[in-house]
Amino acid sequence: MKLTLLGTGTSQGVPVIGCDCAVCQSPDPRDQRLRTAALISTDDGQNILIDAGPDFRQQMLREKVRRLDAILLTHEHNDHVIGIDDVRPFNFSSGKAMSVYGLPRVTGELRKRFDYVFAEPIPGLPRIELKPIEAGDTLQLGSLTIEAIGVMHGRLPILGYRIGDLTYLTDVKTVSDEDFQRIYKTKYLIVNALQFKEHPTHMNLDEALRFIEKIQPERAWLIHMSHHIGLAADMESRLPTGVSLAYDGLVLHA
Repeated sequence: MKLTLLGTGTSQGVPVIGCDCAVCQSPDPRDQRLRTAALISTDDGQNILIDAGPDFRQQMLREKVRRLDAILLTHEHNDHVIGIDDVRPFNFSSGKAMSVYGLPRVTGELRKRFDYVFAEPIPGLPRIELKPIEAGDTLQLGSLTIEAIGVMHGRLPILGYRIGDLTYLTDVKTVSDEDFQRIYKTKYLIVNALQFKEHPTHMNLDEALRFIEKIQPERAWLIHMSHHIGLAADMESRLPTGVSLAYDGLVLHA
């Protein structure tokens, strides 16, 4: 299995519109971050997407994705779901509706936000099959066994995902003791680190580093970073051994 980080930025992306800070003006591609999403790929050609934000189309084109089997949603905020309409080319090529998994609250919100998709069928519209899941559920998607992990985005319950030795968490602020045990000593950990200052709904850098230390992965990568996280070139030397800033297009093998 490989996991491609399609985007590693926060809800505004980086560069931020109208910002002239050093990060937003940086020519380093590691400082140019689309909205956070990831693609799980298997040797037998299966592709599973985690989140479909406003950059979904651009990310699929950049990575030359020709097949998509399912979408796993972490939560319903726009930077994680608003690109769903762009599943249409995959509908046309497969002849099937796209399976979209998420918490019942999230699938219900999609039904409202994309009500035209679920009304009278019209040729050319996306075809989506909503599949509600709960934290703690285990999904068998082809050759992949995926566990839904319950975490908290401030006061909002959302999902992360564990796929074998790899755990993917974004927009997390806190994790219960029970869910912590589900991911303890995962081999590879991907987790958000928004900025240096404390934030009410996301881990900041210090919180993310303390969380990584508790989980004890072999390697960890930081995602969902704003322009306040600093230049990638400067940050690498400031991080503990085994922890790196992720960047768009990074491919991890697990």
